[in-house]
Amino acid sequence: MSQQSTQAHRITTLTLEPNDPQRLANLCGQRDEHLKLIEARLGVTLRNRGNTFQLAGPGARVKAAANVLEHLYREAESSELTPDTLHLFLQESGLEALEEEGVEREDEILLRTSKMLIKPRGLNQQRYVSSIRDHDINFGIGPAGTGKTYLAVAAAVEALNQQQVRRILLVRPAVEAGEKLGFLPGDLAQKIDPYLRPLYDALYEMVGFEQVGKLIERQIIEIAPLAYMRGRTLNNSFIILDESQNTTREQMKMFLTRIGFGSTAVITGDVTQVDLPRGQSSGLIQVLDVLKDTAGIGVTHFAAKDVVRHPLVQRIIEAYDLFEASEEAGERARREVREQARRDAALANSQVGERSPS
Repeated sequence: MSQQSTQAHRITTLTLEPNDPQRLANLCGQRDEHLKLIEARLGVTLRNRGNTFQLAGPGARVKAAANVLEHLYREAESSELTPDTLHLFLQESGLEALEEEGVEREDEILLRTSKMLIKPRGLNQQRYVSSIRDHDINFGIGPAGTGKTYLAVAAAVEALNQQQVRRILLVRPAVEAGEKLGFLPGDLAQKIDPYLRPLYDALYEMVGFEQVGKLIERQIIEIAPLAYMRGRTLNNSFIILDESQNTTREQMKMFLTRIGFGSTAVITGDVTQVDLPRGQSSGLIQVLDVLKDTAGIGVTHFAAKDVVRHPLVQRIIEAYDLFEASEEAGERARREVREQARRDAALANSQVGERSPS
């Protein structure tokens, strides 16, 4: 790889080996659509003649583009590249990851379950899984689609398979997000079951439908609402509290104090999606402040750029963030105007009082 630097840009020449026309066609896409997508997302210019590519742009972005091209070229040998594949790889190329010295993509973390091998996408997901392995209590905070719950379930299944824990507990607060539990058919357990469905789905994918049923029957896997945790001590367990933004302060404290010896707990949630009744504070928001200086606790924050669903999901989350920030700014401005009007009125009244004859 040769480099020529200018004041604002770097020009890099990258040669991809071996020179395989079929892999190159897969890499570039029809009418170079894949290269155009990389250019648009990373803000660089790409030109190629055969397997030799010239990349131009800001230094960090050129480095990211070279990383992506090499990664995709390896992938192109064994699988058909699609725009969705490119979206995921472009997320993995995050410029902040390139600032981390010594990060080798060949040393990616893998989670092994009965049915599949799971590779965390991007540096943030890899940090999350590493944190789960290194800490007894972990928080995964961020928007939907960032893999918080899925990776936590995968880590739990791996720990069970390796006999690091004796059982898995998957827990959710049964908070009504616009719908009323009373209108659902069945007893309490049946009413709560739909709220736990994402956890079941992840388990079925990783372990298999029949095996999950057997493990639940033997109480090696337990899926339950948060209220069922009160009064218990959970030893040698892998416990996942999902949707924890919908816990109250008291419930969060209760859950964290259930954790016993030999156990790992992962608490996931999105602090922007609180469904608690008006006036109730989220236990997740409070606990992040309470435990911010406590040693031995891992916290991973995900952002819109970490979303691994359809590219539109990332843009939707970013649009909501901008809209809500704008609304908050507008509300602050309106409060300031009202407060200033109140002060002006109070000042005017006091001046009138001073001028009035005694």
